[in-house]
Order: sequence, then structure tokens, then C-alpha cells
Amino acid sequence: MILYNTLGGTKQEFVPHEAGKVKMYTCGPTVYHYAHIGNLRTYIMEDVLEKYLRYAGYDVLRVMNITDVGHLSSDADTGEDKMLAGAKREHKSVLEIADFYTKAFFSDAGKLNIKTPDVVEPATHCIPEFIEMIGRLIDNGYAYLAGGNVYFDTSKLDNYYVFGNMNEEELQVGVREDVGEDENKRNKTDFVLWFTKSKFEDQELKWESPWGYGYPGWHIECSAISIKHAGEYLDIHCGGVDNAFPHHTNEIAQSEAYLGHKWCNYWFHVLHLLDKRGKMSKSKGGFLTVSLLEEKGYDPLAYRFFCLQSHYRKPLVFSFENLDNCVQAYNKLVARVANLKADGEADLAAAKQYQDSFKEALDNDLNTSLAVTALYDVLKGDISDATKLYLIADFDRVLSLGLIEAAEKKTAASTDDADTAKIEELIAQRAEAKAAKNWGEADRIRDVLKEMGVIVKDTKDGPVWERI
Repeated sequence: MILYNTLGGTKQEFVPHEAGKVKMYTCGPTVYHYAHIGNLRTYIMEDVLEKYLRYAGYDVLRVMNITDVGHLSSDADTGEDKMLAGAKREHKSVLEIADFYTKAFFSDAGKLNIKTPDVVEPATHCIPEFIEMIGRLIDNGYAYLAGGNVYFDTSKLDNYYVFGNMNEEELQVGVREDVGEDENKRNKTDFVLWFTKSKFEDQELKWESPWGYGYPGWHIECSAISIKHAGEYLDIHCGGVDNAFPHHTNEIAQSEAYLGHKWCNYWFHVLHLLDKRGKMSKSKGGFLTVSLLEEKGYDPLAYRFFCLQSHYRKPLVFSFENLDNCVQAYNKLVARVANLKADGEADLAAAKQYQDSFKEALDNDLNTSLAVTALYDVLKGDISDATKLYLIADFDRVLSLGLIEAAEKKTAASTDDADTAKIEELIAQRAEAKAAKNWGEADRIRDVLKEMGVIVKDTKDGPVWERI
């Protein structure tokens, strides 16, 4: 398998630290609001990666955090805690906000057939781990106390800007207009590991620590949670491309300073979902959620299909016109699957060439567009319907488009419609027989309906029927 590794900026053969096993970490949501469909594009592509690794025979451990404290409104450790902002917006406690939006996130993920990671850990459950890690960084000379906060000292590193394919000047915190200077920092790229002082004093969640009553910085959380559950060596770290700096850069800095060796070999970043205003984000307002798509009549799996038809390393442009086109394609795909007959046994030998094409697509830097093409090739192939259904189910272990389930629902609905039409036709014939005083024919039709599980009652408003 070849994956593009943001750490180095090249496609590389994927070789896990331990043969046959993959340890994978996903940056989870900050649960202060609903996830928008741009956020969920990243989780869809991470889900495909995890499922393909399992499909390819790896034993996968996937860990994800829930950020319920410490993520400030600027990624550069300034502004208000996003959780506190959410609590103020809705006049609830931070913990109530966290619980509500965590459940909402997993509800949306479920509608998109996104598998829940093996380990999901809220940051607020790991305060002892954060404190232990920060303490060792201080002891090893990588962190310092200033102005009541604990900072990581980036000057101790040989190379802070590890994602070298990015422009250093653009990455530097000081050049961003939305970031104010923190006079406590020795270097402008230093970042907070533990806050006891900030420009707002009403932070709801705080804990005792050796450095004072406070709360962790955002960046330390992912490192500590990953190491807690996946150990000292991580194979793949996933996230949206906007997390590469400063969040993932800081994770690498503190994790490798803490461990004393390289931490993660492969970095998997998904590019943005764009709309007519540019990158979709909560700060712009009016963002689209799964629930809003459903209210507009869209099946969430049609949106998943929309995402799979583009490569994860390319920006994806969203419009309702584009989504409508995808809905039509998805519905046609379901209809074609519904027309297949599950007669006989699948020809596994004939199936192999299609499986090889599917694997070849996903082995090539998770090319989901070509994987979907492999699915269409199955439907066009000169193989039995049973073999096609076997392959569709096999591919859907990764694509998770719910094709067979959707086809079964479509068939059941068509059957129900046909039955209803037949029942109503017989009732009309019975009414004609009664009007003609052909009582024998009317009784015969009544008996036919009864055999179909239908009883008819004559009322002053005409016949009514129900299933028994």
C-alpha cells in the first residue's frame, strides 16, 4: 500500500512498526457545536482508510479523542475556550454542551456509516496523564513556567517546522493577524501546555496541578491520549489539513521530546470541503450539517458517495447541484443492485480479478474514485448476479454505502406498492360484482383477498380494508 505522507511530502510504501498491526490516531471533534459536512468529509475518509486496512488483513487499533476542554478560539493558544463559548451561547454548563454535541457527533457519524473508533477518550478523563507528561517535559528541559502558564520551548528542537513542504513564514504564529503576542513566551512559536492564567477568568473546568489551578492546552491532549492507548509508536495520525499547523506540529514536538524517539511515521491529512464562500467553517455561520441535509430530503449516504468520488488530497467543491447529480447516480446504483437475482453460488475465482482492481485502487494512496469505478465494473461484468452481489457486499466493507440494504428496501417498497395496487384492483372488482348483484363473484373475490391476508369491511362510505 502506498500512502501520501505529509511528513516528507511524498508517496511512501506503508510499513507498520509491527508486522500485521496498525496503530492509528484520529483527531476527534471539539464538541461545542454540531459537526458540519466539511468536518465530516475528513471523518469519512479516515473511516475508509481504517476499513481498508482491516480489509487488507491488518489488525487495527484506532484511537480518537473528544476535545471537551482547552481548545481556544485561536489555534495559537489565544482567545476564549470554544467549549465555554458554546456554553455561553446556549446558557448551559460546559459538561452539558459536551455531552449533547458528543452524542450529536456520533449520531451524524452513524448516519454516514462511519465506524466508531476502538477507543474514544474525552480530554477531561485524562488530566493525570497530561500532568505527568508536562512534568517530564519540564524535567527534561523542554518546557518552562512563565506568567502562571507552562510553555513548550520550541528553541530546544533542531527542526520545529517538521512539515517541510509548507512555507515557514506562513506557518509562524506571529504573522497571523488574528493572533495577539503572548509576552510570556520566550519564542513566538512556543505553545501552552498548561494554563493557570488567561485573558478570561471564568473558565468552568479547572484542576489542581503542580503549577497551579488550571486546565490543559489543546495540543498536549492528543499526544497524551494517543500514547496512553496506542503506546510509544504510532503508525498513522489522521486529521484535517488545517490541523497540520500548529496542532500536529506541536504534537510531534512534545511527543518526541517526551518519548526521546520518533513517534509517528505517517501523517494522513484530508483537504477542505469548499463552498461558494471558500472553506466551510463554523465561524462563517450558516454551515451545513447532516440533519440539515436530511431536512432537505437528502440521504446522508448520498453525501458519503459524493465524498468518495473525489480524492482525499484534493479540495472538494460542494454545491447542491453537485450533490443532486450524486444523488441521481447513487439512486441508479441502488436500482441496478436491486435488479440482481441472488440465485446460486458466487464464483470466487471469477471475483478475484475485480477484487484485485479494487485493492489496486485503494493501495494507490486510497484512490476512492477508482474504487467506485471498480464497483461499476462489477455491475457491467460478464459474471453471475450471485458473484456481483458477493463483490458488492465485499467492497462495501470499505466503501460503506449500504448498497445491498438500500436495494432490499427499494425491492420491498416496490413489492408493497404492487401488492397494494393488486388489492385495490380486486376490491374495485368486488364492488362491481356487488353492484351487478353477482354475489357469488363478490364472495369469491373476498376469499381471494382473505388468502392474501386482507379483510374488507363494507361501510356507508364504501369498502375499507386492512391486513391481518
